[in-house]
Amino acid sequence: MPVQPASAAERGRAERSSLPGRTAAPFREVAAAPSSPSRRGRLARRMLLCADVAGLTTAFVLAQFAFGRVVPGDRVQRLSEYLLFLATLPVWVVVAKLHGLYDRDLRRAEHSTVDDLPAIFHLVTIGSWIIFAGGRVSGLMHPSLARIAALWGFAIAFVALGRAVARTMVRRRTGYRQKTIVVGAGSIGQLVARKAVQHPEYGIEVVGLVDRLPTEVRGAPARVPFIGVPEQLGTLIAEHGIERVVIAFPRLTTWETLELVEALRPHGVQIDIVPRLFDAFGPTTGIHSIEGLPLVGLSPARLTRTTRLVKRSIDVLGSFLLLLLAAPVLAAIAWRIKRDSPGPVFFRQTRLGLHAHEFTCLKFRTMYVGTSDAPHRAYIDATMTSGDAPPEPSGLFKLDRRDEITSVGRWLRRTSLDELPQLLNVLRGDMSLVGPRPSMPYERDYYAPHHFERFLIPAGLTGLWQVTARAHTSVREALDLDVAYVRGFSLGLDLRLLLKTPLTMLRAKETS
Repeated sequence: MPVQPASAAERGRAERSSLPGRTAAPFREVAAAPSSPSRRGRLARRMLLCADVAGLTTAFVLAQFAFGRVVPGDRVQRLSEYLLFLATLPVWVVVAKLHGLYDRDLRRAEHSTVDDLPAIFHLVTIGSWIIFAGGRVSGLMHPSLARIAALWGFAIAFVALGRAVARTMVRRRTGYRQKTIVVGAGSIGQLVARKAVQHPEYGIEVVGLVDRLPTEVRGAPARVPFIGVPEQLGTLIAEHGIERVVIAFPRLTTWETLELVEALRPHGVQIDIVPRLFDAFGPTTGIHSIEGLPLVGLSPARLTRTTRLVKRSIDVLGSFLLLLLAAPVLAAIAWRIKRDSPGPVFFRQTRLGLHAHEFTCLKFRTMYVGTSDAPHRAYIDATMTSGDAPPEPSGLFKLDRRDEITSVGRWLRRTSLDELPQLLNVLRGDMSLVGPRPSMPYERDYYAPHHFERFLIPAGLTGLWQVTARAHTSVREALDLDVAYVRGFSLGLDLRLLLKTPLTMLRAKETS
């Protein structure tokens, strides 16, 4: 009889079993009893559901009072409209579920209400038109276009506001925090642990690091212990009540990593995998497929003429309006600076913008006149040449020069208001509202080749680094975030970063 060719699965099993030193099932022990369902998911879904129902109901009531017709004998009609709206609430919830509005907080650590806005817009638009068309066709309601428009606007505002309040409340609850194990105790695993420790708003509580050959833990993750090897994950998940496992380049072969993932699935834990070549990915990197084979798509980092025109129009209009609105604040800050210490109000410094062209960047002066930039040059040299420099004792990757900063300067840096004069740079075309951090010329000497991609888009007043990390990342990591922004650029990303910036400023801690 002719020998039948082996299937792909059989070939994979044969290849795995032939590896030196391999056992039949190295992660058999991992597949222990499943853990309980995620508390984080249940808590987030319930709070967001209550926020949606409250927001939609408030919007409907306000729209009724603002544009409803008040005529004698109208009470029955009004009551029928309220009852019809209440009857449609489950439909709103189902549509929200289909848009993924109740599941993303469990999967995505840094998901926010700003990220929900496109789905909220779609949900409210669909729901409003259904009410309008359904009411006219059935004759149970007689909604005017003005009332539907009011419902649409109110619903977007109150649903978004309700979700923001719900997330603020739920993230203060102990049940929101997910106990997490990081598989991989090398430099990437420690990087994941440090980011989780420094961002408690992610709700990720790293219980420990797991690896076969752990390296010395340095910097912020020092409080995160090494607790075992991958073969012990089943016991560790049960002992610590683990809900999330992050796989970050452990000392495992590719086949062993795949087997580990399959062994973890029965536990019901969220599994996050740091991908190879993650440095090349941006925040909007998409996944597509060819006949079921997933591919990660990396779009070329370039702006079309139309995109450049739209981005520049937003910059001009936005900076002009912000300068008008902030004029009293700018005057008050200038007065405070003049009273606080002798010297000019503005601090002028050469920075690099689009295509690495130099321009004069404006900021409010926060340091005493005559302060040298030599310490900062030395700090950049030390952190960039060491490759993996730990943070300062404060936990921040920022040079501590508090003795050279004025009293009003400390407040300006903490709130980022010292950067308001850069709106003039945006209006002049030196910068954009959103973009990479404006780099100093001497920092360029330490760039890796891919860091020069950050000059393909104008420097920004705010950006991915400013919103997601600030001084909690090293200089090298900040450059990588700038490159990630350029590679993942879209006008939608710009809008999300602009909307997140005020919230970031309100949460700002001392970084000076």
